[in-house]
Amino acid sequence: MSLHIDQKEVLYRVKKLKEKGIIRRIGGVFDSRKLGYKSTLCAMSVPRERLREVKEIVNSYPGVTHNYLREHSLNMWFTLIEPSQEKLERTISEISQKTGLPVRNLPALRLFKIKVEFQIPKGEDNLAE
Repeated sequence: MSLHIDQKEVLYRVKKLKEKGIIRRIGGVFDSRKLGYKSTLCAMSVPRERLREVKEIVNSYPGVTHNYLREHSLNMWFTLIEPSQEKLERTISEISQKTGLPVRNLPALRLFKIKVEFQIPKGEDNLAE
């Protein structure tokens, strides 16, 4: 696909989309399993008054790729990726120690891959045009 714009314009538009909070992060997507990494889904029961504090602790780990709240007794869920099973378990233990809360490790028993395609509508306010 060609955008029919030069590099300078692409960088300008990406910068604007980041400033608006539309783009949060740009990076490569790798098959972590083929690189030998281990990943898991984790869940925690976090008191509402501690959500911000616990979120900051959890998100301080570079291996945390997603962190989101759910309407459930286990209300904070995050994915974690580390170079080895030992490091994964150490990180989970550290998070539990730092927060004083148990972390449930929920490793995948079966892999599901979902193909995602984003439709970007055209419009005057859309920098994707």
